[in-house]
Amino acid sequence: MADAKTAPAVTLRTRKFMTNRLLSRKQFVLEVIHPGRANVSKADLKERLAKIYEVKDSNCIFVFKFRTHFGGGKSTGFGLIYDNLEAAKKFEPKYRLIKRASHQGREITQADQGEEEQNEEDPWSQEDKGRGCQEEIRKYS
Repeated sequence: MADAKTAPAVTLRTRKFMTNRLLSRKQFVLEVIHPGRANVSKADLKERLAKIYEVKDSNCIFVFKFRTHFGGGKSTGFGLIYDNLEAAKKFEPKYRLIKRASHQGREITQADQGEEEQNEEDPWSQEDKGRGCQEEIRKYS
């Protein structure tokens, strides 16, 4: 296994860069060229992007949907850099915030989710409401 000092350099390129004022962010396609490596961790990518774009809080950077090209050595994904953490919490999907652990919501386990589903009343079930309009017909006949 190659040492970090002897490993080949990793190159970052941003394409389709756009400043989106409506969502308070910069968005881009990120190309990562990493010859001799399987891939680059998202934490390393966030660190490098923070240096390049002079971002104070690395929690405002989101990188996702990375695909390694056939043969390796190059990966492509998306990147978002929010102006502040409040904008990130407002506009990012909750699943990404939960994955990032910056969202302070209650974590729901599968067991909890199953119990909630069982406790919900099914509006279409016949046990709760009888036969529906058949009872109405009997009233008026």
